[in-house]
Amino acid sequence: QVQLVESGGGLVQAGGSLRLSCAVSGRTASLRRMAWFRQAPGKEHEFVAVISLSASSTEYADSAKGRFTISRDNAKNTVYLQMSSLKREDTALYYCAASLYDTGGYHYWGQGTQVTVSS
Repeated sequence: QVQLVESGGGLVQAGGSLRLSCAVSGRTASLRRMAWFRQAPGKEHEFVAVISLSASSTEYADSAKGRFTISRDNAKNTVYLQMSSLKREDTALYYCAASLYDTGGYHYWGQGTQVTVSS
């Protein structure tokens, strides 16, 4: 089994920055892609960013490009999401997800960390 625990969320003013962390434990050697998703109140679950096992490949949602950076430290079993130039519309519950494969869906999910951006 794999456990994902997010942290780093909070209240920040528009234009500010936050760094989210996702601590991974359990059968970490089986994991390939790691990703961040978010869900705002009344909205659909939304992809934010994904990173490959070696960190050589990343992809971002259009809303995150140029402002967010996903990274991973495999030695620490941690995935990060550095967010800058935050906007009110970034307010959401941010989830970490892990996949056993290089393509397809995700097999493990964290409980989420709340990010609230005030104007």
